[in-house]
Amino acid sequence: MVRDGYYYAFTLLAVAAVIGWLTRPVWAIVPCVLAFFFLWFFRDPERAIPADAGAVVSAGDGTVTDICQVEVEGEGQTRISIFLSVFNVHVNRSPIAGVIRDVRYQRGRFLNAMNKVSAEHNEQNIVTMESDGQKVVFKQIAGLLARRIVFYPRVGDRLERGQRVGLIKFGSRVDVLLEAAARVNVKIGDKVKGGATVLAYLQPQDALATAGASAVERRR
Repeated sequence: MVRDGYYYAFTLLAVAAVIGWLTRPVWAIVPCVLAFFFLWFFRDPERAIPADAGAVVSAGDGTVTDICQVEVEGEGQTRISIFLSVFNVHVNRSPIAGVIRDVRYQRGRFLNAMNKVSAEHNEQNIVTMESDGQKVVFKQIAGLLARRIVFYPRVGDRLERGQRVGLIKFGSRVDVLLEAAARVNVKIGDKVKGGATVLAYLQPQDALATAGASAVERRR
């Protein structure tokens, strides 16, 4: 359980007690129901983290809504987008084991997280991680209802694959961006679990170097 759930729930239970005492007990039902909803919403189940070499796990629970090739700073990358509904677990997890190289918070709009343009225009937290010379970026993107993004680690921290890193409150989206050569392991419409579902496999550095050398030879 994320501790925020206790804050919301205990506050609402206190409100329910006051309402029930000042008016009629039946009016305390609504805040009681909301209290139990928050306890359920902020659940934080344990997950079995895959140990496969090169595995990139999902940064959150939800549904894969888009897999596409994008260009970031002149470099081609694969972007996997995951929509988190209000019914999903909202705890976010690190997609790989590595060191945080950059954390950048970008203010923006609160468009529906299902909208493709939300990846660029919505309020979001952009985290760049590095492992064995390979970079993976994941974004915590606010949605139509989400109004707060929480991220605990700092630049320079080393994270383990599947480690809890924060959460987005009340409906949102996470994007994972990785090298174009990565082997994608999911498809649009798949249900994924943060820290447990393998989104893709990164290619070993020596394989990338060999592929790059072969491409140079072909151009000669």
